[in-house]
Amino acid sequence: MYTFGWCSGIQEAERLRQLGFDYIECALVSLNLEDEADFTTKLPMYLNSPLPVHAFSIFFPGDLKVVGPEADEERIRRYVHKAANALNKIGAKTAVLGSGKARQIPDGWDRNRGEQQLLQLLARIGDEFEGTGVTLAIEPLNQKESNIVNTVSEAVMLAKQINLPSVRVLADFYHMDEEQDPISTLIENKDWLQHIHLADTGRLSPGTGQYPYDQFAAALKASGYVGMISAECTVHDQEKELAASLAFMREKFM
Repeated sequence: MYTFGWCSGIQEAERLRQLGFDYIECALVSLNLEDEADFTTKLPMYLNSPLPVHAFSIFFPGDLKVVGPEADEERIRRYVHKAANALNKIGAKTAVLGSGKARQIPDGWDRNRGEQQLLQLLARIGDEFEGTGVTLAIEPLNQKESNIVNTVSEAVMLAKQINLPSVRVLADFYHMDEEQDPISTLIENKDWLQHIHLADTGRLSPGTGQYPYDQFAAALKASGYVGMISAECTVHDQEKELAASLAFMREKFM
């Protein structure tokens, strides 16, 4: 029903495989798509990973602005095209669009204009992803990280306007908790869920805090969601936390 992964660098793939994870989620920016020579050097690590790289987060580098007066349409077009090709080669299923710095609406920039830029971007990515087997998951971020798209419902509203099968939404337990986004949103927006991110109190490893995991798991089950669930959090003791968190996630969600 669910598969479990961890957000980490590709160098951790073998360790995660040995611990029993189903896949690894890496940062798309780590491919360094805009440097062809570096990308060509790095790509084999992802193609030959001991654990499938089924998901990618951190879509855009922070200096590639997609909203505001600095948005460079030609650079964005090239980047998205390269991303679609790379994700297809690697066999990724989901690419997460969080990228708070890239999508932040700058001071003094008209909000409606910023929203239109974001919609145009989503449509561009959706078109590029068509036929690649990759789905974009719009990630709501808390207001400390982004001043646009802060709740699951807001992300769904954008996805509905694009109305492409390659554009869906992510629910991140940490950002939901920060924004007091109700857990019931998982059920209300069930048809649009593509991916799940988990953390616990203080954005630490699942199972180490006080997040209402029983409620979250019950709502996710009621939504009919089937697919990937990734832990995205700060880790202080890999040896203990990775195995313990995987056991915790399997217990809560299986």
